[in-house]
Amino acid sequence: MGFHLVSLWSVHAPVEVVWDAIYHSERWTTWWNGLESVVELERGKGEGIGNRRRYIWRGFLPYRLVVVMTATRIEPSRRLEARAEGDVEGTGCWWFFAQDGRTCVRYDWRVRLVRPWMRRVSPLARSLFRWNHDVVMRRGAEGLAGHLRTRVTCQTA
Repeated sequence: MGFHLVSLWSVHAPVEVVWDAIYHSERWTTWWNGLESVVELERGKGEGIGNRRRYIWRGFLPYRLVVVMTATRIEPSRRLEARAEGDVEGTGCWWFFAQDGRTCVRYDWRVRLVRPWMRRVSPLARSLFRWNHDVVMRRGAEGLAGHLRTRVTCQTA
């Protein structure tokens, strides 16, 4: 079963500042509540293509999600894309747009469930999984606001 989840953040900060905070995901644990760890597995080349990191996430529901992300496309201050493996498989893509003195960030998460128990319960728990993802993304927006000392609003679709 697959998901296409979209989160929109409006950040009252310049795009370069927001890009720097998102690009350096090894620092997310200092401000993103629900991210338990980030471990670099491979460094990658140049600006980071091929960089592999393992993330352990915990949302509101009582389970952890382990995902290895491999950077596949990096366009500074514009786009950051990675392939996901582990408990889910698919892609995650961050888009950055400067607009009216703030930065609009769109995160597209297109994944399918891999863990057998999640696949079994997904027909009944689909809305719960979506809600849990939304909680994680709201926590990220709140953490980013504190980290950058600015206002961030979050919408999920």
